[in-house]
Amino acid sequence: MAFTKFNSLSLPEIKWEVGHKVNREFLTKHVQLQIQSVFPLFSKKTKNMTTFKQMGLTPEILNALNDLGFTNPTPIQEKSIPLLLQSDKDLMALAQTGTGKTAAFGIPLIEKIEVNNKYTQALIIAPTRELALQITDDLKQFSKYIKGLNIVTVYGGSSIENQIKQLKKGAQIVVATPGRAKDLINRRKLQLDMVKIVVLDEADEMLTMGFKEDLDAILQATPKDKQVLLFSATMSGEVEKISKNYMQNAAKISVADINKGADTVEHIYYMVHAKDRYEVLKRIADSNPDIYGIVFTRTRREAKEVASKLMHDSYNADALHGDLSQAQRDEVMKKFRKKQLQLLVATDVAARGIDVNDLTHVINYNLPDQTEYYTHRSGRTGRAGKTGTSIAIIHSREKGKLKEIEKKSGIKFRYQLVPNGEEICLRQVLALSNKIVNTQVDDAQIEPFLDDIYKKFENLSREDLIKRFVSTEFNRFLNYYKNSRDININEEKRERKRDRKRNGNLTRMFLNVGKKEKLTPLRLIGIINNALDSNNAEIGAIEILKNFSFFEIEPQAAEKLLTAIKSQTFEGRKLSVEVANAKPVIEKNRNKRQKKIRKRF
Repeated sequence: MAFTKFNSLSLPEIKWEVGHKVNREFLTKHVQLQIQSVFPLFSKKTKNMTTFKQMGLTPEILNALNDLGFTNPTPIQEKSIPLLLQSDKDLMALAQTGTGKTAAFGIPLIEKIEVNNKYTQALIIAPTRELALQITDDLKQFSKYIKGLNIVTVYGGSSIENQIKQLKKGAQIVVATPGRAKDLINRRKLQLDMVKIVVLDEADEMLTMGFKEDLDAILQATPKDKQVLLFSATMSGEVEKISKNYMQNAAKISVADINKGADTVEHIYYMVHAKDRYEVLKRIADSNPDIYGIVFTRTRREAKEVASKLMHDSYNADALHGDLSQAQRDEVMKKFRKKQLQLLVATDVAARGIDVNDLTHVINYNLPDQTEYYTHRSGRTGRAGKTGTSIAIIHSREKGKLKEIEKKSGIKFRYQLVPNGEEICLRQVLALSNKIVNTQVDDAQIEPFLDDIYKKFENLSREDLIKRFVSTEFNRFLNYYKNSRDININEEKRERKRDRKRNGNLTRMFLNVGKKEKLTPLRLIGIINNALDSNNAEIGAIEILKNFSFFEIEPQAAEKLLTAIKSQTFEGRKLSVEVANAKPVIEKNRNKRQKKIRKRF
């Protein structure tokens, strides 16, 4: 498929040589998405909510929240904060990642700390270094007007001696990863005998990662008379065991169905052959110029390979996997948080605890081995009231796994065709046009160069100038996608094929033209498609002889073809088609040819 030249940037005039115009439904949907991204508040009505001020928080915390621009609590905060402020009761809170859980337990925890006492009063356990540091950063922002409050983070992959020095200075709140906390307890450097509150954040993640023994050891080192706050996205059997062993008459809060996906995430799937997965990934990136997301692979080897291919093809991407040192991992995450990377390729284990805001997409390059992992993956987008998209790239054999995820998580996947070259180039030209229109011009800075620029362009018309500027950025996509193929596995065709297998074989047809008229299999398929005005018919074996031909086709199309082909001609000869004999003549002819060959030898 090839492109014609653009006569102008007028979108209705963008055409293909084969005569296809820009799909109006696609264009309408694209414009609607752009409007929603600019005016997100128009899509949802705001509800009357309790404010932080009405919760009775201290002025210091209210001032800090005001600096952060926080006025109304999220649902999990609205339910948790008043309960924890008024009670020392254990709490089990179920909410998806990114719903504001840190503030839900962090704000009342800070309110209860005795700043004048330097011993450790609260311990927060998180599955990964990244999440532990994120929690610490949030707590420091909430408590920035509270003098004397010290928060220390301890985690593996960093100097334990430096962390011991920080603990010796006194830390009312310690945020820790399980392994490092256990190590410090064994060294008698982390004293927990005076702890009043223990928070288990992302409890399901920690148990999935194999930290159960560490958690048991840590919790056994704390006083029996303490408050335990357990926050989890899902309720697994292991989480229930932890709650039974270490919690008493816990209050339960849930802001979403247990093990259910977030309502702010759209779930779609593309069905392609396994060999086309990487091509699909590139088309997803190209059709979403402002994409900012995580690509999940099943193995670290695949994460490295996919990231390497993306970087080689000039995409802003990198990998996060277990073979990286902590310094390398920190550098990758630093770039990703600053949006210097658009795509982060990671395994489930490597991505544990990553808390990054404003992700637009989660891409499942492979479906996870355990269905509940899909909820964790998709929950990384569509946070804080924003919408996101989770895409699954699957092969036909994985359809059952997709249905299992739907059943367990309450998610409904929508089948969608992989974007073709036309759609991708349209989105790219729209994005480029918006970029040019919205570019801020510094007149004073560019003024000294304008005379030379005007002279350079004086022989170009306005239309030519626009086309050249656009082509400078846009030609790469035109060249790459001009001959792009359809890589979708057509589900309608697959269903008809299954029906055919259930209901019988293809119908064998006779056609009155053959090699004499220079008929080829490709030209025969063209004749059939033109007659049916469709290219969806299932065509089987084709045999072209000197004066006539045979072909197989699905029964429903065969009936239509009997009348549809009568009005057509081929190489000046009127076409005629009929149902062939049950015992094809071609088999007799083939037997005769084989006998002649035997006689020669």
